[in-house]
Amino acid sequence: MTWHRSLYWRIALGVIGLLAVMLLVQAMLFVWVVSQSGRSLPGQSPGRLGLTVALDLTNVLEREPKVDLARYVQDQYAQYTHPFFVMMADGRVIMSGSHSFPEPLLRMARAQLQRRLDRPDGRRSESGDRPDLFGRGGDRFERDPNGFRFLRPSPILVYGRVVGVVVVPPQAPFGFLLGRFAPMLALVAGGVLILGAVLTSAMIFGPARRRLRALETAARRLGSGDLAARAPDRGGDEIAAVASAFNAMAVDLSARAEALAASDRLRRQLLADVSHELTTPVTAMRGYLETLRMPELALDASTRERYLTIISDETNRLERLIGELLDLARLEGGGGALQIEDLPVARLFDRVTARHEHACRAAGVTMERSIEPGAETVAGDRNRLEQALQNLAANAIRYAPPGSTVRLRSQVASVDSSERLALDPHVTRSSGAHGFQPNGVGVTLSVEDEGAAGIAPEHLPHIFDRFYKADAARAAEASVAAGSGLGLSIVRAIVERHGGRISVTSRPGLTVFEMVLPKRALA
Repeated sequence: MTWHRSLYWRIALGVIGLLAVMLLVQAMLFVWVVSQSGRSLPGQSPGRLGLTVALDLTNVLEREPKVDLARYVQDQYAQYTHPFFVMMADGRVIMSGSHSFPEPLLRMARAQLQRRLDRPDGRRSESGDRPDLFGRGGDRFERDPNGFRFLRPSPILVYGRVVGVVVVPPQAPFGFLLGRFAPMLALVAGGVLILGAVLTSAMIFGPARRRLRALETAARRLGSGDLAARAPDRGGDEIAAVASAFNAMAVDLSARAEALAASDRLRRQLLADVSHELTTPVTAMRGYLETLRMPELALDASTRERYLTIISDETNRLERLIGELLDLARLEGGGGALQIEDLPVARLFDRVTARHEHACRAAGVTMERSIEPGAETVAGDRNRLEQALQNLAANAIRYAPPGSTVRLRSQVASVDSSERLALDPHVTRSSGAHGFQPNGVGVTLSVEDEGAAGIAPEHLPHIFDRFYKADAARAAEASVAAGSGLGLSIVRAIVERHGGRISVTSRPGLTVFEMVLPKRALA
């Protein structure tokens, strides 16, 4: 970046330019005020200056009649900040500087000098001509016929004769004062500008530049992949606000990157699990099929029938697994519309009991159900809620020891406002919008089993993950084959699509799955 494109330089030049303009305006105002006040000499009025100069020239001419009066005036009075001129009787006009005077003032001086020269013998005859160095009468102003206001000239008397007059304007001309004060004002302004630039750089631009440089460095680090890069956000100014926004963005990007990494790990794990689950039945089927196709191997009818039965079972298993995967993908992806209606809980429990009656009898397990007052209905899709309850019941029967009881319960649930989840936008509502009632009342549908081992605490946080199987001990205890690891994931997806939540608690001898759902469809 070139220097003239730098924000710091632009701001610095702008501040210095503004300071220079302010100093220039201040200097011009100072000169104008001095010119209007007529007080260009501290403690001395223009009239007193004229009397002082007249008396000095009188003394000089009496001592040295041949003196070069013009040189003397320039040497003695060139540094005075109030201009004046001397008009001599022989017509010479001696200026105190290079400044020119207005013509009305020159005419007035000639007239005053001529009036004094026209008196008898050119001598003073008025007390007013007597120099008054103490200014007891103050400055004496007069006006000519044209209204021009002027100070009465001070006469130069040599041995009592008027040889000239000293004329001092009441006000120093603006141009004269500007020329007098310009070098000093320029020097002061230059010093102030330099000091102001140094202080501005040290106190304003320096810290801002360092903080912006730190912000730039943090941005470059973040862009290069360093997600831990943070900018210093000290202070409460705009730079701190930008740094805070940058840090918030960095935190969000870091969280997103971690989520993407976790999602990628889950995706890889899912692919591995799916491949494993699909490969197991395919491998078994291939093995038995290759055995059946071996011509040199003579199989009796019973063995061949057993092999075909295993192939059929593995085919059914593969078909069921693929169906569950598709079902889970459809639920989690928002596909498939739910037909929400008010469902009698008793009817749901009846269908679950009837569906698993044979399995309960084979496992030596009884199934009980209970419905509390106020929890007779629940809002949901009939088929999907039945599917969720069927999965939970099948899971409970699988691990319930013989002689134990599997319980289906329906209870009134008090739902916190933070748990009143918004429903999926793809849901089709049969009776208008629905959800938890305004008073936060819902229904808890629970399935309990009395498995002796229960679920270990370290497995509980992952129990609803796809293909997660934490049932090795329970399966060994119950002497049953482990499931696909998708049933509980499907249950969670169904409950969440209904705007509810699902949880599990487990200890040796009791495992409880609870689904909290809306009580009624809201019109």
